[in-house]
Amino acid sequence: MTLSILGYLLAGLVLLVAGGEGVVRGAAALGMRLGLSSLATGLTIVAFGTSAPELVVNIEAATLGEGGLAVGNVVGSNIANIGLVLGVAVLVRPMGLDVRAVRNDIYVMLGVSALAWFFLVNGNIGQAEGGILALGIIIYVWVNVLAARRETEPAQASFEGAIHGRDRPVWLDLLMLGIGLVALLAGGRLFVHGALDLSGNIGLSPTVIGLTVVAVGTCLPELATTAIAAWRGYGDMAIGNVVGSNIFNVLSVLGITALIHPLERGDVNLVDLLVFLLSGAVLLRLIVTGSRLARWEGAVLLAGFCIYTGWRVTA
Repeated sequence: MTLSILGYLLAGLVLLVAGGEGVVRGAAALGMRLGLSSLATGLTIVAFGTSAPELVVNIEAATLGEGGLAVGNVVGSNIANIGLVLGVAVLVRPMGLDVRAVRNDIYVMLGVSALAWFFLVNGNIGQAEGGILALGIIIYVWVNVLAARRETEPAQASFEGAIHGRDRPVWLDLLMLGIGLVALLAGGRLFVHGALDLSGNIGLSPTVIGLTVVAVGTCLPELATTAIAAWRGYGDMAIGNVVGSNIFNVLSVLGITALIHPLERGDVNLVDLLVFLLSGAVLLRLIVTGSRLARWEGAVLLAGFCIYTGWRVTA
């Protein structure tokens, strides 16, 4: 790998992470100024903002005709969220959680993953399929906002610490939002450019790069936040972050990208799609047993991810 390729990837990743943070903080503060509750803001603006890096990368890849990289990014990110992110988080600290808090979201994640699997296994994702997925995220967010209105004051207050901005001047929120959007666009272009150069340099297809390098790169923010939540003993938040990210990756990132530009499946094969589907099914154990995740289970998840990634790179 040449230094220029590594530079593109690192610079793009830094801009994506910084841009996503700027968009989240600026837009969330503006949303609360407009009367949205902290919880509703967290479920809408913040959730979309944390998916922004993946969305920008996918749109950039799709417009360059690299649909395989875009599809690989979503499939690989969801696999990485379970195997890498959740695996590392459980190794950091075994998780005890209230399954009732995430049961419905796990079912939604499994349902949308099965829908995406059906679309992909039967061919490419066109604008009609993208429209169905994008409609799904609108419905999902709307249902969650309605549920947020029924939450108790402690639940609402729990989001206040994570979303700041009412004490800042409005021009600073607008500036953060604008800089964040510019950074996202620039970072997405650099990261995709670096990924495609890497693909040609080491002889792997853009799809495989999307399934591995791009997927891991764009899920690093989730890795950091989930590991921190686990370390602090917030098992529900850690699991919710992984599940929510997977839902948004399929419905908003894959859906909106396909709605803008039809996606070819590329080299994403049936094994990739099977791992994509089965990785989410791992969380069914939480629903059935309702028990904590032990360190050995985190080790199994991480080992499974490493084995899959190693096989995909060398296959």
